[in-house]
This record gives sequence, structure tokens and C-alpha cells, in this order.
Amino acid sequence: MPVDFPELGTALIEILSWISILSGAFFLFVGSLGMIRLQDFWSRLHAASIIDSAGAGLLLFGMMLQTGLTLTSVKLAIIVVFLFLTGPTASHAVANAAFVSGSRPSDLVEDASAASNSSSSNEGSA
Repeated sequence: MPVDFPELGTALIEILSWISILSGAFFLFVGSLGMIRLQDFWSRLHAASIIDSAGAGLLLFGMMLQTGLTLTSVKLAIIVVFLFLTGPTASHAVANAAFVSGSRPSDLVEDASAASNSSSSNEGSA
């Protein structure tokens, strides 16, 4: 009995789409647990960026495989590109605003050589 290749391709796309959807759901679940369980702001911000990038991206990619090559998959691809461009930018902006306002990670180590280099460069310009 010969194997029908179009059915094999359809089954492969179906398997890949469900692997992608389940992987995205896993990242969303683990990231949301991280948002609840982690202690400080910086760790929670990292969990939120994982949810945005990995979870939603894989979920939408699986949906694109499910829909096939249609206008819906093009719209989903545009959403994925938008998320990959804006998600890290938004996380960086929130982290920068928190850092400027005085919030510091608990294990932040002060770099003594950077402080001495900045003071020596200020002395030379004065």
C-alpha cells in the first residue's frame, strides 16, 4: 500500500503546529507562575518578557500553521513581527525607568574600576 504524500505533509504540519501551540502554552504557564512566585521586580520583569516573546510567538506560529497560507496567517505573521519588535523595547523601557527611579537589583555589584575611570576622565576635562 503506497503512502500518500499530501496526507503525510498535512499530518506533519498538524504535528508541528500542535508542538508549537503546546510549547507556547508551556512558556505562558511557566512565565505566569514566575510573575506570581518570583520575589523582586527584576525577576518578574524577566518572566513577563519571556511570556511576551516566547509564549505568544510560539502560540501564534502554531496558529499560522493551522490556518495554512491564507490572509489570516499573514495577519498572524504581522502580529508576531509586531510583538517581537515592541516586546523587548517595552521591557527595556520599563527596566530603564525603574533603574533611573532608584530601584536596583538586589545582587547588583558596584564596579570600582568604572567609578575610578569616570572620576579620572572628569579630572582631565576640568
